[in-house]
Amino acid sequence: MSQVSTTALAKIHNIPPKELFSQLVELGYILKQDDNWILTDSGIKNGGSIKESAQYGQYIVWPEDLNLNKPQANSQLITSTSIGKNFDLPANKINFIISELGWVQKGLKGWVVTEQGKKQGGIQSEDKKSGIPYVRWPEGIIQAKSLNETIRHVKGLDTLPEPELTKATNEESVEFREKFEAKHRSADGHMVRSKAEMLIDNWLYMAEIVHAYERKLPIEEDVYCDFYIPTGKVYLEYWGYENDSKYLARKKKKIALYHKYGFNLIELQDKEVQNLDDVLPRLLLKYGVQAY
Repeated sequence: MSQVSTTALAKIHNIPPKELFSQLVELGYILKQDDNWILTDSGIKNGGSIKESAQYGQYIVWPEDLNLNKPQANSQLITSTSIGKNFDLPANKINFIISELGWVQKGLKGWVVTEQGKKQGGIQSEDKKSGIPYVRWPEGIIQAKSLNETIRHVKGLDTLPEPELTKATNEESVEFREKFEAKHRSADGHMVRSKAEMLIDNWLYMAEIVHAYERKLPIEEDVYCDFYIPTGKVYLEYWGYENDSKYLARKKKKIALYHKYGFNLIELQDKEVQNLDDVLPRLLLKYGVQAY
């Protein structure tokens, strides 16, 4: 089945494009962010994808036979308990995994859906007796790529841990990793790709801040951050002095994705790395992470 643009799909259904966009939003297939249309996981599951042209830039395309009917109201929302049963994990474990993905956050009591969670179809609910908040999800959340990848990591089932070995890894990522080999050992044992990254890793370790190195972003695109700090859901990127066109293009795409998904991002360059004691505590505090 061929794919067509949203405008062309509107013509097929004989409705105004503006009306079709509204329907796609109601179905949870797209959402608008900073004047741009974003394809959701639900939209991807239903055949939507991104295309790029020299004339129009990036735009969304759909199967010609895309179903525009709303799902039945009595069959689409499930709780973390149901999700846990599917993966043989307890509900509280699922909630912490979903929190790690940035889809919910811990409230004073219970769990509260985040903006990222809403994009996944999360609906804020409340226990009628206790008033404790919790989140319900579309049944399709069980098929979400980022959820499945994280659960596989948590359960120790991922047999392809290296980013360059995953089937979706792009050539730019492989070339970058080959050029900058991870040969610097930091104080906590992480093997990093530059002296600057080693200084950042050591600083985080000595400040007793839990962090991950080269963690995959919880999105459909195969992109890896330099550092991830679970407390505050903060991503940290170090940009070196590389000025070749491929590096700069990769940097531009990566920053665009951080903005697209609304992730908390700290960017460091060499001048900040030389003054981490003054710079990082202030930047981290912005996201609720206290260094000392």
